[in-house]
Amino acid sequence: MSSNQPPPSGPVPPPPPPRGRIAERLLPGGTEPDPRFTLANERTFLAWIRTALALLAGGIAIEAFTSDLFLEPVRKSLAVLLLLLGMLLSAGAAGRWLRVERSMRNKTPLPLPLIVPLLAGAGALAAAVVLIFILWR
Repeated sequence: MSSNQPPPSGPVPPPPPPRGRIAERLLPGGTEPDPRFTLANERTFLAWIRTALALLAGGIAIEAFTSDLFLEPVRKSLAVLLLLLGMLLSAGAAGRWLRVERSMRNKTPLPLPLIVPLLAGAGALAAAVVLIFILWR
């Protein structure tokens, strides 16, 4: 086929449907990534949310079921730490999903997961408090 020939005639595919105002505002510009990458990003988001729910459940369990194990200020502090961590992780997961999605659309390097050190540090602190009080008793 030479470069002077017209393109083959046939039906022209319709343009993709508009994404909607909210999607356009959150994900401006760029090109639509491979759906497999978008779905993988969504699965990662859901994994972060499951972890946040586990932290929330842990905070509630500490407050509800450990009155005989911990002194009240320690119990409340540990419960609040786990609840705040779950809350921050949930919000951080949403922000991370959005930053990764924008990065994929604009073909830029993926952002660093800043919630990982936060989660690791606070989780280690909560585990250390529980371990100290279990050994102390």
